[in-house]
Amino acid sequence: MPIRINNQFGSMMSDREKPRADGHASLAEFKAFLAENGDIDYLDAVFVDMCGTVRGKRFPIEEAEKVFTSGVQMPKSLYFFDVTGVNEDILGMGFSDGDPDGHGRPISGSIVPVPWASMKQAQVMMTMEDDEGEPLSLEPRVVLANVAAKLAELGLHAVSACEFEFYILDRERDRKGLPQPPINPATGQRETANEVYGITELDGFMSLLKDIDEAAAAQGVPASGATAEYAPGQYEINLNHEDNVLLAGDHAIMLRHLIGAIARRHNFVASFMAKPFVGQTGNGLHVHCSVLDEKGHNIFDDGSDEGSKRLRHAIGGLQATLGDAMAFFAPNLNSYRRFGPNLFVPVNTAWGYNNRSVAFRVPAGAPEGRRIEHRVSGADANPYLVLAAILAGIHYGIVNEIDPGDPAEGNACDSMDESIPFFLPSALKRLRNSKIMREYFGDRYVDVYAETKLLEYEKFQRAISPLEYDWYL
Repeated sequence: MPIRINNQFGSMMSDREKPRADGHASLAEFKAFLAENGDIDYLDAVFVDMCGTVRGKRFPIEEAEKVFTSGVQMPKSLYFFDVTGVNEDILGMGFSDGDPDGHGRPISGSIVPVPWASMKQAQVMMTMEDDEGEPLSLEPRVVLANVAAKLAELGLHAVSACEFEFYILDRERDRKGLPQPPINPATGQRETANEVYGITELDGFMSLLKDIDEAAAAQGVPASGATAEYAPGQYEINLNHEDNVLLAGDHAIMLRHLIGAIARRHNFVASFMAKPFVGQTGNGLHVHCSVLDEKGHNIFDDGSDEGSKRLRHAIGGLQATLGDAMAFFAPNLNSYRRFGPNLFVPVNTAWGYNNRSVAFRVPAGAPEGRRIEHRVSGADANPYLVLAAILAGIHYGIVNEIDPGDPAEGNACDSMDESIPFFLPSALKRLRNSKIMREYFGDRYVDVYAETKLLEYEKFQRAISPLEYDWYL
């Protein structure tokens, strides 16, 4: 299947993609998958943790049916693992309470082949229930569902799509242990140039990009375009818009996962680290979002070039909640290295039309497609939590009719807003104290997230870096 170059927001979908319900997958659904795709050797039951990492269990085919009949027992604590995959006994959950299991159930429509596997494998996405059989409130996908339900109470639902920037890196570090750009398979030379939108740069990695595209198609992930970005070895792949926000989050998680897997098969590393190189641009996760009413009308469209009042209100809400939600958009210490003046990275709450220097961009296009591009998040963030924070901001702005002020013109990213917490501990403190985020995410989730990330930061601070030896030894 050919790669679709820079077709950012088309409606092209894979022939193999199927609509997904939000219910549980049945044994009949699994058997229908096998009838269509052939027998498999293993089934992966996958869960997505707080950091957006895919985890789970692998079952031989002889045991696979029980995933759909009995479910899968997994520790609830996997939803508050830190980035190193460790549970630090968050708020007495883990060692203190005996690390109890939750009941995992397969998500309907999510059974797909794993085309990069060395054996015949399939995977199914899982969700978890608590002891009362209710969706587990600590699961990021459930957090997103709960925020989306607030929009639904207004008769509204979001249409959204994610764009990931990432680096393709050499598997070997340089002599100082630092990451380095890859050697271009076509030229045999290491990538050095910043050739944004360059087709030649795509040509050299076409085999890799083609395999990513085919893997995405096989898994029903609607990847719709690839571009070379602002640094050697940096690329962006977009997803098509989806009117089920949970499915949009699933697509984002699985796209990032499969890009990493395919890169490894080609002997590269795919990095979604927010800022892997000091002197190069960082990796963003840009989210496009519009909102439809019960009749399917885009409420951001009033037929004008400027868009409706509710478009402005939604932007006003995103402005008002940005500082409180920064810990979701930038979840790691490295995430904040991405922000700086004049890097086409948002450093304030500016918004504008067709302007990539703002935090909240209204792209050009037909009025019926009016949408907001949220440009703050890094590619290292959990897409479910990013989408939840964006929907929370939109809902808050619409309900409270918040005016965003005048749109910016020209360069809006030359001055950093000191009221925004551009440092992880400050962002976590802001989140803990946020009445707004607690209203949308729930007290328990805010406390667990903030505590997990704070302990992760403190663990990082206890390590001695090579630079400290260079400077102080």
